[in-house]
Amino acid sequence: MENSTSAEKRKLPKEDSEVVDAEIKNQEPATKKQRVVARTCVHEVAVPNGYTSSNDETIYGSLSDPAYNGKMAKTYPFVLDPFQQISVSCLERKESVLVSAHTSAGKTAVAEYAIAMAFRDKQRVIYTSPLKALSNQKYRELSQEFSDVGLMTGDVTLSPNASCLVMTTEILRGMLYRGSEVLKEVAWVIFDEIHYMKDRERGVVWEESIIFLPPAIKMVFLSATMSNATEFAEWICNIHKQPCHVVYTDFRPTPLQHYVFPMGGSGLYLVVDENEQFREDNFLKLQDTFTRQKQIGGNLSGNNKSSGRIAKAGNASGGSDIYKIVKMIMERKFQPVIIFSFSRRECEQHAMSMSKLDFNNQEEKDVVEQVFKNAILCLSEEDRNLPAIELMLPLLQRGIAVHHSGLLPIIKELVELLFQEGLVKALFATETFAMGLNMPAKTVVFTSVRKWDGDSHRYVGSGEYIQMSGRAGRRGKDERGICIIMIDEQMEMNTLKDMMLGKPAPLVSTFRLSYYSILNLMRRAEGQFTAEHVIKNSFHQFQYEKTLPDMGKKVAKLEDEVAKLDASGEADVAEYHKLKLEISELEKKIMTEITKPERALYFLLPGRLVKVKEGGTDWGWGVVVNVVKKQAPPIGSLPSRGSSYIVDTLLHCSISSNESGSRPKPCPPRSGEKGEMHVVPVQLPLISTLSKLRITIPNDLRPMEARQNILLAVQELEKRFPHGLPKLNPVKDMGIEEPEFVDLVNQIERLEHQLLSHPLNKSQDESQIECFKRKAEVNHEIQQLKTKMRDSQLQKFRDELKNRSRVLRKLGHIDAEGIVQVKGRAACLIDTGDELLVTELMFNGTFNDLDHHQIAALASCFIPGDKSSEQIHLRSELAKPLQQLQDSARRIAEIQHECKLEVNVDEYVEAVVRPFLMDVIYCWSKGASFSEVIQMTDIFEGSIIRLARRLDEFLNQLRAAAHAVGEAGLEEKFSAASESLRRGQNEFGLGWMQFRLQNEF
Repeated sequence: MENSTSAEKRKLPKEDSEVVDAEIKNQEPATKKQRVVARTCVHEVAVPNGYTSSNDETIYGSLSDPAYNGKMAKTYPFVLDPFQQISVSCLERKESVLVSAHTSAGKTAVAEYAIAMAFRDKQRVIYTSPLKALSNQKYRELSQEFSDVGLMTGDVTLSPNASCLVMTTEILRGMLYRGSEVLKEVAWVIFDEIHYMKDRERGVVWEESIIFLPPAIKMVFLSATMSNATEFAEWICNIHKQPCHVVYTDFRPTPLQHYVFPMGGSGLYLVVDENEQFREDNFLKLQDTFTRQKQIGGNLSGNNKSSGRIAKAGNASGGSDIYKIVKMIMERKFQPVIIFSFSRRECEQHAMSMSKLDFNNQEEKDVVEQVFKNAILCLSEEDRNLPAIELMLPLLQRGIAVHHSGLLPIIKELVELLFQEGLVKALFATETFAMGLNMPAKTVVFTSVRKWDGDSHRYVGSGEYIQMSGRAGRRGKDERGICIIMIDEQMEMNTLKDMMLGKPAPLVSTFRLSYYSILNLMRRAEGQFTAEHVIKNSFHQFQYEKTLPDMGKKVAKLEDEVAKLDASGEADVAEYHKLKLEISELEKKIMTEITKPERALYFLLPGRLVKVKEGGTDWGWGVVVNVVKKQAPPIGSLPSRGSSYIVDTLLHCSISSNESGSRPKPCPPRSGEKGEMHVVPVQLPLISTLSKLRITIPNDLRPMEARQNILLAVQELEKRFPHGLPKLNPVKDMGIEEPEFVDLVNQIERLEHQLLSHPLNKSQDESQIECFKRKAEVNHEIQQLKTKMRDSQLQKFRDELKNRSRVLRKLGHIDAEGIVQVKGRAACLIDTGDELLVTELMFNGTFNDLDHHQIAALASCFIPGDKSSEQIHLRSELAKPLQQLQDSARRIAEIQHECKLEVNVDEYVEAVVRPFLMDVIYCWSKGASFSEVIQMTDIFEGSIIRLARRLDEFLNQLRAAAHAVGEAGLEEKFSAASESLRRGQNEFGLGWMQFRLQNEF
């Protein structure tokens, strides 16, 4: 694609600031040294070809050097940092800007300036955020600064005609789809936390909103630091034909010191200082700690693999370690502290283990009690005695609190309020606390550096670490922030260094086509609002097209290499390569059968050697560690056959492969190259060969030495079998006796015999062999790259669009000409649940046969939420509707499969039907008290309330859909179902918001 933008870059060093360093560790007294930090930022601008600015340079500066010299729309009680000054100048030029900076750097000041400009110019402005909680917080903050502010989050609407509207991004997308009149008056849209665009499920909402915004509207993007900010700005410039500035700074107003605490040990080790220098000397001392513990039999984890969850309350060592750290932090006046845990239950256990600690004086205790009692007045008298309410007050009075998504909203917001006011000194939180909410502390503690990501336990990525550690250090209050990570095993130095000092992650598009989007686009079917337009203008397509020139250069380079290689023996190479390709194709057919779970699982025992291939890449021989059944995929994912099983495999990885701090990436083993063995989760279909050989693997694979011994063992076996490790014979060893299968095996054996007798295998000239083999490899790589360049992403999306349109026709949402029918008009209004499945229930009579309590219960199955570990036993009045729902889901999955969409029927049904809270919602709808319904499930109270809120929003969408298609009876039922849930809405949500607005300190 021709590059339609040019970018200019400059660095701006500005004022210096002094920071004093002090050690916390009990070592020799710290020498005081001054740290000079240059507050720098990088400014770039993407400009359309042929663009000329009409701005007066004496007032606004130039495109490459914006500098505003006019009257400010808003003044600040502090001197703006360089990145803020440049951003404000870009706004005054009426040009879009992306501000990429660390947490607490002051991005909000730029957003406030855009709002002030809109008020000055008598225009409207929209502020969007990814989370309702963040929208609520921004609404409160902006209401104090600007009086004319409204809120729209789906379940709450306040002052919808205000000049400044705070809303979730989903609400903005809905307004754009429906052509809201509000947008005609809007001058600016602020996208907060734009890096959420890489979210697998919701990222597409940002892309569509940005694509659909009228070109007259300018945008402000606020983001955490990301490595490809310029690429994003070029995309904005490309689709809206307007300049887009990037103002990037990695300056931290408050520098950070990073310490490691070895579990079971004593003392802290400073591994990264406030100048972002890695202290190798201290790291080696840290490693010695673990070595000494092993020597005295004090290996913290032993051979128990389940002990990876460190600092568990039930673990004497872990509990005392956290207690020890929190106590030390308080004694040294390093509070407030946020202690991050990756488990909600662990958060609560840690907080409860602090029973002997008290951080508040009597006056603070009295204030906490008063605020607490005022807050719970919103609740009914019965609900004030809930265990989740009663247990919290003694903790809060001692200055200790818990914050996670499973808390009651009233408790969660109360904790946020008390933390902001300095009345909570130690906060035990999950990582969601670091997302968006601007509540920094002096110190941050990580109870673990590993987390479960749905596939495996892996190290925290550098981007995640930057986000959470960024909560340490309060601007204007602390000279430095302190991060402490607790580890229970030896870590490789590069792994720790990459996690703490790794580059911020790039923003990568997760664009996908949804039926909701397709139907809304077909319904509008005017001008640029088409699915084709969206696909062409997506960030996904833009990123793909940017890679094409690089691929072309690589092909040219490889073709040059082929030309330089000796041309003799070309016929031999071609024949040799042809034999290998034929064997490879036949092996693929065989492995399709062999890797079916019912055949493969019996042989995939720990220690089995397997070969792993992904596309054209051969990752070499690996060793099976374990096989696990993967959880059901989320809605919208396209699972491949057999991908529900994951084979944890020890594979060869390059030493530098773990740059992102996430799971290691395998690399094909090459002679002479040093590497490491790491456990990598491999989808079952990626296994290309099963060997007859098995080796013994130790119980504990975490020590590097244990894994390296396995690498040496595999390499030794490869030397012993120079023509390849012996493979499991599908017929003789695995007992597969179908005639066509036996024929395939015989063909492979015949071709392998020809390969072994080929001149290239018999040649004694090593250099000639290497030359021939290299030619074959290069030619294969050239073919792959050329195929990839031809296989356009655009065409893939077009094919998917065609298949999804076929599904919509079969289900009656559109007619043969693509005109949206009655059913499709209903689906256009539903973006919370699975739009195809819910409209099927509306039109096949399932909802008509239910009362509004049953409807509320059945609709709860559509809302994503926590899973219960308890067996589900449903009453008869719910069992039949659930069966109808599952049957309908199965039919829709089968239709999608027939229309060539990669949908696994069983996994689809499991993913879209979630019956875990049907009983709870049914009883709540019928009038049961909250204290009664929480006894019916092991799911957190806050999760129940959150689901009830989303369910209320979903039922309102169903009511609107029924109204749109003239189903008055259903409209009434959906409305009654929604009304029956709202006791919890008012008590635990809206009432508290009103309290919060009226009771700021």
